[in-house]
Amino acid sequence: MPFADALAPSGALQSFVALCGEPAWKQRVSELCARAQAGSLLGRIAQQRHALELTLARLANRTTDDRGAGAAVERLLCLLAQEAVEMAATLPAASRDRLRESILAGLTGEATLIPLFHRLRTAALLRQRGFTLRFDGFSEGAAYDLLAERDGAAVEVVCETVSAEAGRKVNRGDWWMLVDRIHPELQTWLASHPGRYLLKMTLPAGLAGPDQTAEVHRRITALLTAEKRQDSGSQAVLKLDPLMLAGAQAGDRPGGLPARLREQFGPEAHLAVTTDANSNSVFVMAARASQENEVAAAACRQMSVAAETRLTGRHPGILAVFLEDLDRAEWRALREKLELEGAVRRFLTTGPARRVVAVSCSSRFELFGAPPPDGAADGELRFRNPAHPAAKQPALAPAILSSV
Repeated sequence: MPFADALAPSGALQSFVALCGEPAWKQRVSELCARAQAGSLLGRIAQQRHALELTLARLANRTTDDRGAGAAVERLLCLLAQEAVEMAATLPAASRDRLRESILAGLTGEATLIPLFHRLRTAALLRQRGFTLRFDGFSEGAAYDLLAERDGAAVEVVCETVSAEAGRKVNRGDWWMLVDRIHPELQTWLASHPGRYLLKMTLPAGLAGPDQTAEVHRRITALLTAEKRQDSGSQAVLKLDPLMLAGAQAGDRPGGLPARLREQFGPEAHLAVTTDANSNSVFVMAARASQENEVAAAACRQMSVAAETRLTGRHPGILAVFLEDLDRAEWRALREKLELEGAVRRFLTTGPARRVVAVSCSSRFELFGAPPPDGAADGELRFRNPAHPAAKQPALAPAILSSV
């Protein structure tokens, strides 16, 4: 039976909460709920970033079974939570402490439980493909996470989580912080300047950190206050034009303004829309860095470090990479344009990849069970390293054969 089709036992979420420690879990859920309900764009980002924890909290508090549209996703998350509980039961006391430390780290600050659930899901997929698993990272403190064995062959598995922010020139969190700051000013400006506007922003130095965010904010405010149409500087190149785009009055309907903007500016653009209901006015901000994003390259840089520091060389190694902080359009573009495949295959020809027999890549769309085209067809993308001595071992084939 496929892993995603199984049923978690009753009380799986309650057992997982107990594993986390109920006081720590309740404190974290309360904190995340407060952040998600803040009413700002950053609050909405927090809701998206911590969707896993918030969903688990909702499920843990539910008293009746729900077979609605989201039931398949919820069942999958319950199964992964149960995987954590069952794994913890097999560990000696010292090893359970390592697991709890990992959980508590994911319940702190900006961290999430995604790295733990990525590890649990990777183990579940390997088990489904006929491998027996040892959680050596927890049980023995090994640098790698899992040891997978099948028909006498063994492979070390390293589970890495890479944020797409590492490859973005414009940090998404800083962008939404800028939008939150400028939004009230834009509403006031629109009230006295009714119409439809497009502010195109090129950010040569990107956008990262409070200093750059504050400077770009100052530049936009100065442009609007002076009623200028253009402004250029090292931090930002601004151009204010009339919004000439079909569908500009179509609101959020499919095919309306947001979709048309994304179609025009592409998946890398950062977009924000401010409206004034009284005058039916619209102010769109569209920002790009002067260089393209390098999400795939950033992932490969982390692969290089992981391959050299987390694989022992005693067994072939698999790097199971989770690409975090991606939206649907970005993840599809990375796959459909072969950007991710090209970067990984180039990495596999480098010296740091000598211990790597295969790389797998996945995202939240696979973790949450999204079908193609949003999610990868096999639950992950796999790329085999043909130069590795174990690349043709039949016992390892289910875990290492390229999926594309």
